[in-house]
Amino acid sequence: MIDPIDRALLQLLQEDGRMTVSELSKRLSLSRPSISERLLRLQENGIITGFGARVSPAAIGRNIQVIIQMSELKVFPTEFEKRIMNDDEIMECHRVTGTVSYILKASVTGMDALSELVERLMPFGNVNTSVILSSPVMNRSILPKA
Repeated sequence: MIDPIDRALLQLLQEDGRMTVSELSKRLSLSRPSISERLLRLQENGIITGFGARVSPAAIGRNIQVIIQMSELKVFPTEFEKRIMNDDEIMECHRVTGTVSYILKASVTGMDALSELVERLMPFGNVNTSVILSSPVMNRSILPKA
C-alpha cells in the first residue's frame, strides 16, 4: 500500500530523477536507510519501473514531432510491432481500441525524414499523420489517488 510518504517520494523523483537518497532523506525528514528501503519496495512492486534522462528531440536535431495513427492493418499486430521496435524514429507505440489500431509518436529531422517514415509504414496499413505544434502537458507526474 502506498502511504503519504511514498506519494511524496514518487512526486520528488518525478520532478528530479537524479535526486540523491541523501537529498530525499532531508526533504522527507527520514533516514537514508528508510528512503532506500522505500525505493527498493517501490521498485520490487513495479511502481517505479526505471530511471532515465529526458532528452529534447529538437536539441539533437529532431525538429519535427508527429502523432501517427495506423488503421486497417494489412499484417498481424505482432509483425507490425516487430517492425516498429526497430525504427529509432518511433518514440512511442500504443495499441488502442476503436477504428485506429495504433497510435505512434515519432521524432524526425525534417519533412524528408517524415516522408520516408510514412513510406516505410504504408505497407502495414493506412497512415494518418499529425504534426505536433505544441505540447502544453508533457511528462506530468502520476501519483496514486489519495
